[in-house]
Amino acid sequence: MKVNSSDYLKQVKPLLKTLLNDLLKEYSYVSILASDSKAMVYSVSKQGTSINEDTILNGRGFVVKVYDNKSYGEYSFNEITKDSIPSIIRKIKEELAFLKTLLPDGITEGVYARLPEEEASFSESTDYIENPDTLGSELIVAHLTTLSEKARAFDNRILDCSAACRYQQLHKLFLSEKKDLEQNILWTTGSIMVMASRGEEIKYYFNGYSNLGGTEILKEMEQDVENVAKYTLELLDSEPITPGEYDCICTPEVTGMIVHEAFGHGVEMDMFVKKRALAEQYIGKQVASPLVTMHDGASAAGETATYFFDDEGVPAQDTVIIEKGILKRGISDSQTAMYLKTPPTGNGRRQNYERKAYTRMTNTFFEAGTDTYADMIASIKYGFLLENASSGMEDPKNWGIQLMVNVAREIKDGKLTGKIFSPIVLTGYVPDLLKSISMISDTVKLGGGGFCGKGYKEWVKVSDGGPYIKAKIRLG
Repeated sequence: MKVNSSDYLKQVKPLLKTLLNDLLKEYSYVSILASDSKAMVYSVSKQGTSINEDTILNGRGFVVKVYDNKSYGEYSFNEITKDSIPSIIRKIKEELAFLKTLLPDGITEGVYARLPEEEASFSESTDYIENPDTLGSELIVAHLTTLSEKARAFDNRILDCSAACRYQQLHKLFLSEKKDLEQNILWTTGSIMVMASRGEEIKYYFNGYSNLGGTEILKEMEQDVENVAKYTLELLDSEPITPGEYDCICTPEVTGMIVHEAFGHGVEMDMFVKKRALAEQYIGKQVASPLVTMHDGASAAGETATYFFDDEGVPAQDTVIIEKGILKRGISDSQTAMYLKTPPTGNGRRQNYERKAYTRMTNTFFEAGTDTYADMIASIKYGFLLENASSGMEDPKNWGIQLMVNVAREIKDGKLTGKIFSPIVLTGYVPDLLKSISMISDTVKLGGGGFCGKGYKEWVKVSDGGPYIKAKIRLG
C-alpha cells in the first residue's frame, strides 16, 4: 500500500501558495518547504516499557527561502492562517534585512546567482505492508515484549534483552514559481540488544533492522531474536586480539560503516568549500581498488534515507562517487553546488524546519562484485571475519579512520575456527584500506538503523552497506 498524503498539508497548501505568490512580488526567487512528521519510539526490557514521541523527528513547520538578487535568506515558522500571512511577509522582510547589518568586521555579503529551476510537478509515496499507526502502540509493545521475554528465556546467563522499534511517517511539500512537489514516506527500524554475564564479566550484542516500510519488520526481528541471544553468549568466550595488520573479511554492515565514515563524510562538498576535506584534491585520481564502485543517493536504494526530492526541491539522484577505484565526484546541496559551479546532487537535507540544510549522505554503499562469500573465506590463510559494527569516526581533512566492531571471528587455512576476539578497533589511512580490497561478494545488503550527525549535531536518517569485502586492515 502507498503512504497517504497529509491532511494537514492539504489544508494549508492554498495558504502557502498565497504566501508564495505574495513573496514573488518582492523577491525574484522564493521557495517554501512544508513538513508534517509523526515519529514514535518504543522500547521494552526487563527494566520497563517506554512509549514516546520522537523529539528529534516529530513536528510540523515551514521554511521560506528568498533571493533578493544578491543573496539568500531563510525564515522558518510553524503556523499559518489567512490572517497571519501579512505578518509572516513583514517578518521575512524585516528580520532577513536586519541580519545583513550583523556581519562581523571584515566579513562582506556574498553575491550569488539565482538558483536555476526546471518545471516539475509530482506527488510520490513509498510502499508499506503494515502501517504502525494502524497496528497501534498496544500491539507494537506486545510484539516487543514477546521478543524481550524470548531472549531472556534462552539461557540463564542472559541478564536482559532490550527490544525497540522506531518509525517516522513523513510528508513534505516543496513549492516555488516552477515547482509543486509532494512526497509521503514511511520507514521503520528495530533493534535487539542482549546482555549476558559470566561471573563479573558482562558482554552484549546489538543487532539492527530497518526497512522503507512499516511494522512488517517486527516479523524479521522475531525470526532473529534467538540468533542474537546465541551470538551474545559466544562473546563470553571471546579474547583480546593481538594488534597487527590482517587479511579480513568485512560483513555488509562493517562494509557500510567503512563506506560511511571513510568516504561518505569525506566527499560532502560543503567541506570542500571550507577546505576541510582532503578528497577535493583527489577528484579524477585513484583512491581505491579497481574493484570498488561507490554510490550515494536517495534514489540509489530503497532504505530509510530514500526520498523523492531533497529539502531544497532537487530531485533524488543516484550519484556514483567512486567508479572502478577512481574518485569521480562528491555530493552537494544547492548552495554548495552553486559556489563550486557543479550540479547539485539532491543531498541538501535538514534535521527539521528549524535547522539549516547541509550536504548530507543518504543511502551510501559499495556495488556488488563477483566473488562468493565461501570463496572469500577460503582465500584467507590467517585472518578474521569482522562483524557487528558499533561505532566509527573519521577525519576528512587527513583521511584517518577509526571504527569499532564487536566481533572478529578467526579464520585459519580457509575455515572459521570458532574462536572469537572482542572488542576490535579498526584504524588506518582511508586510501590504503580501500586500495587493499582484493575480493567483493556478489550480493549487497544495506542497513538504516542509525542517524548521522553534523554541524551543531543536526541528525538525519541515513543507510549504508554493501557486499562482503576482503581487505588488509590494522586491528587492535
